[in-house]
Amino acid sequence: MSAPVRVGVLGCADIAWRRMLPAIVAEPRTRLVAVAGRNAAKARRFTDRFGGEPVEGYEALLARTDLDAVYIPLPTGLHARWAVEALRRGLHVLVEKTLATSRAEAVEMLGTARGAGLCLMENLMFVHHRQHEEVRRLVAKGEIGQVRSLSAAFGIPPLPAGDIRHRADLGGGALLDVGVYPLRAARLLLGPRLEPVGAVSRIDPALGVDVAGHVLLTTPDGVTAELSFGFEHAYRCCYALWGSAGRIFLDRAFTPPPTHRPVVRLEKQDLVQEVTLPADDQYGAVVRGFAAAVLDGVPPRDGAEELLAMADLVDRVRACARVIR
Repeated sequence: MSAPVRVGVLGCADIAWRRMLPAIVAEPRTRLVAVAGRNAAKARRFTDRFGGEPVEGYEALLARTDLDAVYIPLPTGLHARWAVEALRRGLHVLVEKTLATSRAEAVEMLGTARGAGLCLMENLMFVHHRQHEEVRRLVAKGEIGQVRSLSAAFGIPPLPAGDIRHRADLGGGALLDVGVYPLRAARLLLGPRLEPVGAVSRIDPALGVDVAGHVLLTTPDGVTAELSFGFEHAYRCCYALWGSAGRIFLDRAFTPPPTHRPVVRLEKQDLVQEVTLPADDQYGAVVRGFAAAVLDGVPPRDGAEELLAMADLVDRVRACARVIR
């Protein structure tokens, strides 16, 4: 395939409006063809800004014959249903994080993609940002000695009433929305051999979903990850690696805007150094990676093994969590 990937969008989510559709439209190797909403007015609002044809209903979009792929920014609880349906129609799929609500759903989705010979890629954007490569380079260089622990946090202020992330039937809750960021950061920075040894999940009784959580993970040799997340916090989005000879701190770790110039802070006994990095567009990087997977057969940054491992880790965190109501 040499022509641009013809993309349809299933859903009129805020992340699509703010970040992903601008990236899809800007990428030369993708072309926005249509946007589907639950009603035509929602879809038309998007196509008036970004182009393409408005479509009423998700089934109607999947029935089109002028698409190569779909982007699915629907609530997590709807990902498995619509991703599997799109794959069965012969369409490549870019699906918003979190890929699935459980490992069982992830197995079904990835198995369908493998059987159809199609790409299924998760849009967990931050892993595509180059700032994390710089952090890993400093660690590999020995700048903080032996890594002893990671602390990471992603918290956002309370959501408005009626927000879909408060709906249990749509896969809502803090773990699947913001908790997956520090969990994935732990695997990125400490490796795949992480086991949950404790967790706390605070459930809002009125909403029926988790609104805050804390997780402790460990590697087999005792390197720990202490992770916090939630929907009822002052905004925080950062991580720190603490080693035998120093510490690395990164702010705006998970959702930096494309124009943001990251600052990596290195602290040692007699030295504090701040390295300002070039701006990087993680949203554009996702779209480029998806186009490369579809057009060139380049494996996505996070392949099936990583996606399954993350889904399994989320399940295990849930299973070990002490629930507070």
